[in-house]
Amino acid sequence: MEKILRDEFPKEFEEVLVEEAVDSGHRADLIVYNDDHNTFDWVIECFIDILGHTSEQAEQLSLIIHYKGKATVKSATMEVLRPLKTALVDRGLSAVIEKNDD
Repeated sequence: MEKILRDEFPKEFEEVLVEEAVDSGHRADLIVYNDDHNTFDWVIECFIDILGHTSEQAEQLSLIIHYKGKATVKSATMEVLRPLKTALVDRGLSAVIEKNDD
């Protein structure tokens, strides 16, 4: 099966295998950036609903993002952060995952 997929999609298949092998257990940071269209209330609601933060944590993070331009909102493995990032982006927030070198 692997040979057949490699013949049909050699480059894409290799990249997926490498990404999963390298990224799954490594620690990373989920970072949210400031924008001009999401309200404080909406960002706070997203952090509570998706990330499981308390209202106090969510409010503090939203203020940090507003004044500093970005904030790390959660640190975990890539495997844990990927669906959280997708959920935040689906709600209109600007979120990225960066590998943590610690």
